[in-house]
Amino acid sequence: MWKRFSFLLLAGLTSVAALGTAACGSKSNGSDAQAAVVPSASVAAVKRGSIVHTLSLAGQFQPYQVVDVHAKVSGYIKDIYVDIGDKVHEGQVLAILEVPELNAQLKGTVADVAQSKDEIVRAEHEVARAKSVHAALHADYARLKQASQAQPGLIAQQELDDAQAKDLASEAQIDAAKSALAADKQKSAASVANNERVSALEDYTKVTAPLDGVIIWRYADTGALIQAGTSSDTQSLPIVKLSQSGLLRLRLPVPEDAVSYIHEGATVDVQVDAVHRTFAGKVVRFTRNVSLATRTMETEIDVENKDLSLTPGMYANTAIQLEQHDNVLTIPEPAVIQDGNKTTVLVVDSDHRVQIRNIQIGLQGSNRVEVKSGLQEGDLVITGAQTNYQSGEVVTPKLEQTSLNNGITEQSGDE
Repeated sequence: MWKRFSFLLLAGLTSVAALGTAACGSKSNGSDAQAAVVPSASVAAVKRGSIVHTLSLAGQFQPYQVVDVHAKVSGYIKDIYVDIGDKVHEGQVLAILEVPELNAQLKGTVADVAQSKDEIVRAEHEVARAKSVHAALHADYARLKQASQAQPGLIAQQELDDAQAKDLASEAQIDAAKSALAADKQKSAASVANNERVSALEDYTKVTAPLDGVIIWRYADTGALIQAGTSSDTQSLPIVKLSQSGLLRLRLPVPEDAVSYIHEGATVDVQVDAVHRTFAGKVVRFTRNVSLATRTMETEIDVENKDLSLTPGMYANTAIQLEQHDNVLTIPEPAVIQDGNKTTVLVVDSDHRVQIRNIQIGLQGSNRVEVKSGLQEGDLVITGAQTNYQSGEVVTPKLEQTSLNNGITEQSGDE
């Protein structure tokens, strides 16, 4: 009897436990089912801030100037003092030419100048002599004329006419002597000019640097014959190639659709990975012409390089600030849905229901987009997997914490 009662009691307890377990399991499944019905959605709040539209480009450094240094005169290189990689300063002697015939020409011009000076002295003396002769003849004629007037018939008319003719001839001789003096002075001036020309050519036997820079190539060695670089019908060989590398040009190919935004003084952030250097620059010039081949416009930034840490030919990554809008409504770029000409976002309202909202966008940065209409500050927009949600669907919003790249692409005062 006791055994049967114990068995029935144990069976009852087991049934009660089973029912309790089943009830608990039913309650848990109900909660999971309810949680599965309400999906979560990543959302971001519409905020006011600043949008900066930047253009990222890769550019290449170029020397500010590259000059082929030619010789002004033809000759043999007597000495050359520089080689590739040498830093030189403006006016520094790079090479000396040996031109024997030029020395002879210089001596000839010196002699011509001395001779022309002697000719001037001789002509001056001739003028003085002509003046003296004229003075004497003029005095004789004056005396004869005075005597003839005092006592008519005393002086024969023929004698009076001869004296007058000699007086006029001597006066003309003065003019001739003065003209000869002027001609000799002109010849002297020409001789001096020729002497200065040859002297200048003789000075050109010293080939000097026209600017501060670096020798990037050397074309000739000692003893080489160098032709003068002044004749257009001969291909004269330069002595060296000189690069002005203390100031560099950073050239950027700006695409056609960004040309209208480029202006002098535009801010450019420059990063040179080769030397681990970052600095800010400004646009100083651009061609105002779009290449037909590349559909780009060459734009330049001047970069100081006094320590020559940057080398022409290096690449740099740049970001040009094209346009900036301040205190505007912004949303993350992934929240925008483009469907042809229609732009929409999915908004989670106060009841956690999904709404499809038409918007008008403005300036676009790399992370955020300006919203001109369709949203208000504080609205929540879904930022991903928008195809998973339907209009009117209830979701659990999960607010994202976004950080903006301050100063280069977008920045928001509220974030």
